[in-house]
Amino acid sequence: MLTTFVTLAVVLLAYSNGANDNFKGVATLFGSNTTNYSRALAWATVTTLLGSFMAVLLAGELLKSFSGKGLVDDALVANADYTAAVALGAGLAVLLATRLGMPVSTTHSLLGALVGAGLAANSSIRLDRLGGNFFLPLVLSPLLAVLASIIAYPVFRLARQRLGISAETCLCAGNRVLETIPSSDQCIAMERAAFLTVQIGDRVTCQNIYRGEVWGYEVKSILDGLHFLSAGAVSFARGLNDTPKIASLLLILPLFNGLAGMAIVGLAIALGGILNARRVADTMSQRITPMNPGQGFTSNLVTSAIVIGASRLGMPVSTTHVSCGGLFGIGIITGEGRWNTVLKILGAWVTTLPLGGALGAGSYTIITGL
Repeated sequence: MLTTFVTLAVVLLAYSNGANDNFKGVATLFGSNTTNYSRALAWATVTTLLGSFMAVLLAGELLKSFSGKGLVDDALVANADYTAAVALGAGLAVLLATRLGMPVSTTHSLLGALVGAGLAANSSIRLDRLGGNFFLPLVLSPLLAVLASIIAYPVFRLARQRLGISAETCLCAGNRVLETIPSSDQCIAMERAAFLTVQIGDRVTCQNIYRGEVWGYEVKSILDGLHFLSAGAVSFARGLNDTPKIASLLLILPLFNGLAGMAIVGLAIALGGILNARRVADTMSQRITPMNPGQGFTSNLVTSAIVIGASRLGMPVSTTHVSCGGLFGIGIITGEGRWNTVLKILGAWVTTLPLGGALGAGSYTIITGL
């Protein structure tokens, strides 16, 4: 009975992780109008699943980090009540954030639940390990992403200009291109868009596009291809980094080895993304900062490099924090960041850890009481 409950709690956590996190890797594809929601989600699902299964080979160290071993008493790590409470508490915290459309860190909620359930069980907590092995990578990684985006985007923009590639604004009604004008004429674009909306009766949107050729190939096709690859790399990195953290909670069950646990977790993550990703997708794609394909590609490249590197080193970074950090950096360098949304996201980040702790402690108290 307890084995079934632990498994279901871990599956709930994996499902909530997928619902909150799966679309983050492809948010720039949707936000920059490179593709539609359905195609972006399908690409995220496939590449995240690939990362989940590759975690068996590339991210084994994270299995050990998030089992709780070395953080709480060793006897408690092998306790099924504790494991179920951690999974349930973290899963509920992420599901609540998903319902509110807030992109939060499963890593933070899981860490909070590990500590909260441990305190409820009267376990000692290794504060030195908590700070050096967990908090430091989690805090520094989004700051690194902000800085990397601020540095990388001007470099890519300069390279674009040196190659003779121009940026234009496309006025589109649905899939129809009505007019293209220089990207610097934003005020003119908005005035014309308002006029065309009245004349045609369709919703007119302004989209940034690139014109030119590189080695005889249309630059838009090249950039779209690179953008898809970078988004896939972020989703792959997320599956690689998050799957072993969740699967580590199944290690106490003899039924699951590393491979079986990661397979179950990977499938539950995919299902959560397919069924419940839309609210967080809208926040990540539309509400942090306007972006064009080049900016989206830059953010994805930064995110995937940081998360894959951290996974390989066994460092528990949050893909959410890193990907948002990349978008924050783009918003800073372009001056178009929507800081009300950014502040709300930062507020959600601050509350995730204590909320996960409280729900983990409450879940442990209820489970042991039963």
